[in-house]
Amino acid sequence: MAEPLVDKVLRKIGEARELYYRLILVVGPAGSGKTKALQEVSVSTSVPLINVNLELSRRMLDLTERQRALQARKLLGEIVGEVAGNLVLLDNIEILFDVHLKQDPLRLLQGLSRNKTVVAAWNGSIVDDRLTYAVPDHPEYRRYPIRDFLAVSYTHLTLPTICSV
Repeated sequence: MAEPLVDKVLRKIGEARELYYRLILVVGPAGSGKTKALQEVSVSTSVPLINVNLELSRRMLDLTERQRALQARKLLGEIVGEVAGNLVLLDNIEILFDVHLKQDPLRLLQGLSRNKTVVAAWNGSIVDDRLTYAVPDHPEYRRYPIRDFLAVSYTHLTLPTICSV
């Protein structure tokens, strides 16, 4: 029987403590159960689940497009910094891929994971040892080699991956 997604995430949180980047990505397409799993992790760890789209949008409302691009990293750092403890759970991170913000979402999350263990829902897939977001030809398309983070897949068909540090 396949290990439940929430159990995979909790196990990876323990494994991440010894890594340089303490980043865990819960990877799967929309509707695959990432949010539900993170809600269960939130309950079991007493750590709030942050809706990044909502929180970051609130903080950028009064900024110009240029200011948003310049401030996005700092504002997300403040959001994460406001969470007590060494664990933060992030959901709905799609805003980080907005081409107008000019951010590299994976590098941004990795930077945050130097100070806290970061668990983030990632709408995408892992295919041929590559992490993807969106599809080719989409303006927000991203493709990364699997390294410097842990990945937990929504399905038992793709094995959870410990990536190189």
